[in-house]
Amino acid sequence: MTTSSEPSLKVGLISISDRASSGTYQDAGLPALQAWFTEALCSPWHSIMRLIPDEQKQIEATLVELADSEGCHLILTTGGTGPAPRDVTPEATLAVAHKVLPGFGEQMRAVSLQYVPTAILSRQVGVVRGQSLILNLPGQPKAIKETLDGIFAAVPYCIDLIGGPYIETHPEIISVFRPKSAQKPK
Repeated sequence: MTTSSEPSLKVGLISISDRASSGTYQDAGLPALQAWFTEALCSPWHSIMRLIPDEQKQIEATLVELADSEGCHLILTTGGTGPAPRDVTPEATLAVAHKVLPGFGEQMRAVSLQYVPTAILSRQVGVVRGQSLILNLPGQPKAIKETLDGIFAAVPYCIDLIGGPYIETHPEIISVFRPKSAQKPK
């Protein structure tokens, strides 16, 4: 367990939806993300949430704000990763990236393919901007949980490598993988 002297993980959560951002329907992405982190993490953390439309420039600006101004260690987007004309989340994410981490997108699709054949339509990406890891997640709460369950084991070590805080999880929910040389003594 961590102590209060350890730095808190700052998580940027962005739900990208024209209809939810306009109030046409209630956003389900942000509550699903909050619930997953509340259940999985035992390290201190807090989130900064944004609900925005599928507008590439606004997505880019929000990612830059959360990474550069707010100093989020991890930024998760939900929505806008399909092939529809308004789905521009991956383009916005790649536009602000300093490094692309193709393994995250590959693994997210592999996880989703276990549940739905349409996962091959997803264009999710993982990137680093400065000291922020940015991941594009699916839009549905069930798919958000499945995807995080399938990729999060690698997220804490990635955050270690880019200069973020040491993240610990409840191992019965999700076990983190780190090389032995990167593990803190218990």
